[in-house]
Amino acid sequence: MARPRKPLLSRDRIVATASALVDSEGLGAVSTRRLAAELGVSGPSLYNHFRTKDEILEAVADALSAQIDLSMFDEDDTRDWRTALHDWAVSYRAALTEHPNVVPVLARGPGRRPAGLRVADAVFGAMVRAGWPPAQATYIGALMRYFVTGSALGSFARGFVDDETAYDPADYPHLGQAHLLADRQQKVDEGAFETGLRALVDGLALQYETVRPAPKVH
Repeated sequence: MARPRKPLLSRDRIVATASALVDSEGLGAVSTRRLAAELGVSGPSLYNHFRTKDEILEAVADALSAQIDLSMFDEDDTRDWRTALHDWAVSYRAALTEHPNVVPVLARGPGRRPAGLRVADAVFGAMVRAGWPPAQATYIGALMRYFVTGSALGSFARGFVDDETAYDPADYPHLGQAHLLADRQQKVDEGAFETGLRALVDGLALQYETVRPAPKVH
């Protein structure tokens, strides 16, 4: 009887295994030795697909970028730039909060990562088509990355302990309910993100009135 064949080693298998390690144990868990053991292969065989650990982590980050919805930036999509920017930011954050341990790699920017570059290209192109000057479109892409990745790097609500005695009213007269925040983490963090996102987009809309091209007079 023929022995069952091991699945062939591929970039996708390596990235999927590395992603699972990052999700469960953090970026520090990824090494070529650990990945080789998880995949049941010899360490040198990984080098047929990736030269370094950093290349593997870049690929993990790019696989996450590929999950971000960009359909709102299609030229035939009917959403205006404000709605598109809002909907994209929600999708962007959703992808990041599912895999928070990868955020520090993504926060460095797209570099040469194809999916990351497609995200940047889509946002910039949509803003320019909407009438934003190229420089302002660049700023918008940057500020959205700062806002979304920052929101995914940590939880405001989980920064407070659920011990009421930690917030003595004699010392912190306005934190009497702070011990309840940890139990309401999702509601607090999502509410904060949505509040900030709407304020950001509304502020951009005010700027837009000063930079958009004047309508042509016939």
